[in-house]
Amino acid sequence: MKTNETIATLISGFRNPSIGIRHKAVKELATYGECAIAPMITVLQEDKDSNMWWYAAATLARIGEPAIIPLLRSMNTHHEVGFRKYAAAALGEIGAPAVEPIIEAMASDDRELRGFLSLALCRIGKPAIIPLTQHLESSNEIKKSCAALTLWQMGENGIVGLVENVKNNETKK
Repeated sequence: MKTNETIATLISGFRNPSIGIRHKAVKELATYGECAIAPMITVLQEDKDSNMWWYAAATLARIGEPAIIPLLRSMNTHHEVGFRKYAAAALGEIGAPAVEPIIEAMASDDRELRGFLSLALCRIGKPAIIPLTQHLESSNEIKKSCAALTLWQMGENGIVGLVENVKNNETKK
């Protein structure tokens, strides 16, 4: 079978009543790497079944770093809340490699997008704290504000980063 046909067949496995088959489809699709990214994003954008979104997001998370930029580009142009929610979840699961690209994407004028990106960083957790703290000094007011708000949303760990930044700025004076 051709790659596109195989990917389509595996995607149809997301609808199988057997959870084992659904999980196997995720694992196999992830092995296709970059070839599977666009079809997974299409599932997130076009399918109306949140179960399909979950499995597509899980596949993108398993693909990892190659999915980061395509996900961010799609989030920038596709405004449907369900899509952005699951795309942000995938980015959050990718983890540390997604931190800087997410922070860069926060410069967007799209407030809703920035909120989803912040949630992705909160999901990433500790690996995002130092980069976010560094962006508290950004000349870009949107990124600076987003960094502060995201650190605040992260709870105790993020607030420690905020407090340390304030202390360091006071020491510099």
